[in-house]
Amino acid sequence: MSAKEIVQKFYKSDALIDSDVMKEFLHPDVLLDWNSSKGFLQLNYDSLLNLSHDLSKAYVRSKIRISQIIAENDTISVRYSHFVKTIENPREEMLLAHFMAIWQIKDNKLFRGYQMSQLS
Repeated sequence: MSAKEIVQKFYKSDALIDSDVMKEFLHPDVLLDWNSSKGFLQLNYDSLLNLSHDLSKAYVRSKIRISQIIAENDTISVRYSHFVKTIENPREEMLLAHFMAIWQIKDNKLFRGYQMSQLS
């Protein structure tokens, strides 16, 4: 599987709200630098799994709509919007945020990430 296919598969999966699925995609030494509208976060393997677990408590569905994806060797840039359905209102899909991420793939896993986001 190519690096681009790995990233596409990750964002099409339920990894963002299912920590068991998330484990399948993360390299043990993963590190994500995330600049959000609320500040800077640096997340490792455990904190990414915790984030996925926390999101599963609030959302019953998570859907990523990729608008652009560019691959160069083991590095993938992806621009996407993240939509969710809340536990309180599972019939209504709402836009959570817009993202721009760059991922380096190592051993067919997400290894090093840089991400920016803005709430909708």
